[in-house]
Amino acid sequence: MRVVFLYASLLALLFVALSVRTLLLRRRLRIGIGDGGDPRMLGAMRAHANFAEYVPLGLLLLFFAEAAGTTGPLVHALGASVLAGRVSHAFGVSRIDEQYAFRVVGMALTLGPIVVAAGLLAAHVAQRAP
Repeated sequence: MRVVFLYASLLALLFVALSVRTLLLRRRLRIGIGDGGDPRMLGAMRAHANFAEYVPLGLLLLFFAEAAGTTGPLVHALGASVLAGRVSHAFGVSRIDEQYAFRVVGMALTLGPIVVAAGLLAAHVAQRAP
């Protein structure tokens, strides 16, 4: 079984939840396009967009790292970090009384696994170079 499949599915569900939350807020606030100058709408949009900006690359790198032979426990740790990071970031950025610490932790938990997976892949390539 590929460990990354678990995190891909959990992150997909979180993406849907962020999407639905944004759509429902648009409906409630009657904002068709943009944020309408409402900080609640802007926060929901940024949580959703930031997720869409970082998660695809993170999952792709995790998939490649797992395919290259990274151990299951390490892939679990990296996947769990991305998931926790996205939850933390979404919580922090979505609040009107913005919780900046949650944003910082969320970005660290997201970018850390991206850097680690990229390093693992680079090491994998270097070990196989002629």
